[in-house]
Amino acid sequence: MGSALETLCGQAFGAKRYHMLGIYTQRSWIVLFLCCFPLLPVYIFTTPILKLLGQSDDVAQSTGVVACWLIPMHFSFAFVFPLQRFLQCQRKNIVTAWVSLAALLVNVLTSWLLIYVFDFGLVGAALSLDIAWWILVFGLYGYTVLCGGCPLTWSGFSMEAFSGLWEFLKLSAASGVMLWYFST
Repeated sequence: MGSALETLCGQAFGAKRYHMLGIYTQRSWIVLFLCCFPLLPVYIFTTPILKLLGQSDDVAQSTGVVACWLIPMHFSFAFVFPLQRFLQCQRKNIVTAWVSLAALLVNVLTSWLLIYVFDFGLVGAALSLDIAWWILVFGLYGYTVLCGGCPLTWSGFSMEAFSGLWEFLKLSAASGVMLWYFST
């Protein structure tokens, strides 16, 4: 659903309506964050869903445990993908690359610690991914919002982001369905 933001931000940047990139990004955060909630039952009930589909009990149980521990990562997607699109439309991909490198290094360290040192197994692997994805969110957010890395396109949080949410949701859903259709 975040791909609609890429189109809108690209058009706004090309039209020199720079402030709209920040508004669109905020709308995307709101819509994607709210869309995370209807998907939660899939994460929570992964074990019974997999058993219903004929998966063996041990695989379904392990997958269900991991799925529940990945819920924080699920919510990070609502923020990281819009931030990446926001920066990409401004040709600031190097920021995403550096923050991704930092997240990768932290992921390697936390994976080693949580899986091998503390022996958390699958839960440790899931926690390590949660941490890495939230580092991406906070790193990109920090550059964009806190450090003022995008003075033309980020003018702060705006109530304007709450207007037109229904239209934004419809555009996002259509974009998501289109991508899903072409990827299958």
